[in-house]
Amino acid sequence: MDITTGTRASDAERAHVADLLGRHLADGRLDLAEYNDRLTRVYSTATREDLQLVLQDLPKLPKTVAPRSTSRARFPIWQQIEGSAWLGVSLLCLFIWAAISLAAGEFTYFWPIWVTVPWGAVLVFRVAMGWESAAWNRYRTR
Repeated sequence: MDITTGTRASDAERAHVADLLGRHLADGRLDLAEYNDRLTRVYSTATREDLQLVLQDLPKLPKTVAPRSTSRARFPIWQQIEGSAWLGVSLLCLFIWAAISLAAGEFTYFWPIWVTVPWGAVLVFRVAMGWESAAWNRYRTR
């Protein structure tokens, strides 16, 4: 009966060493056959010391940095859509007002202000308060 004297290795430690071997394979330090041999040894070993022997002739790898999450836009997509709609409607109203003023030969009453300003004020208020942002929703659900 074979009794090992070292500290027993866990499945998580074996998986970690297998991951390190995979990184060495990806970096070109191991070929596929040697990687397969070492991986077989990793999963057949019982102690931590034997796990370290598998990595003994390989350089230490830097700790992997968790990939940063992609930076979120300042404005959620629905606010971007609403802002685009507001801009489009405001420009359309301004164009219609300008066409009417040109046809009349003088500046007419600037009625687009009643479309553009209230709608824009509501959009600005919603953005400024941040009620619809991801940060607000995270805060509110705690």
